[in-house]
Amino acid sequence: MFSYIKGTLEEYWEDTVVIESGGIGWNIHVPLSVLDRLPHVGEQMKVYTSFQVKEDSMTLYGFLSRQDLKMFNQLLGVNGIGPKAALGILSSLTPDDLRMAIIAEDAKAIAKAPGIGPKTAKRVILDLKDKISMDDVLPLQFAGGQAEANVAAAASGVDGAGKEAIEHWLLLVTHRQKQPKLCGR
Repeated sequence: MFSYIKGTLEEYWEDTVVIESGGIGWNIHVPLSVLDRLPHVGEQMKVYTSFQVKEDSMTLYGFLSRQDLKMFNQLLGVNGIGPKAALGILSSLTPDDLRMAIIAEDAKAIAKAPGIGPKTAKRVILDLKDKISMDDVLPLQFAGGQAEANVAAAASGVDGAGKEAIEHWLLLVTHRQKQPKLCGR
């Protein structure tokens, strides 16, 4: 129903921002990770939204990028994950960190979110691992020229399965770039 709301940031607290647009103060729930990236009160901002309707409420959820909104919607597609749980996951992990945890099958990282246990974390991985690729996590520019240096840069601070996933992806991309391009007849 609403793709995004653009207007003046009027106030914010905990997990909510209020944006005035068209004379209306829109109350939008956001992940905690958004709060430190907000502009100053009184400045313009744009929030990509998901409008959720339940029997007893209508709620707007907001994100600073379309990719973050996409991750939220993908989480809603997981059995047992509602808007509150999806917001909790995205408050504990940035969307990029969540994508990395899914690719690395790191259920412990996902289970750190409030209200998410080990079984639900495994369900998130199972349901989303085929919908997320390394291309979503790391841009192709990491794979230019110096594979070893790029692996070290991309994998710094990541260990275990996450580091292996990055190394594997970079080697695949590097291999793809070295393949001769064939012309079809």
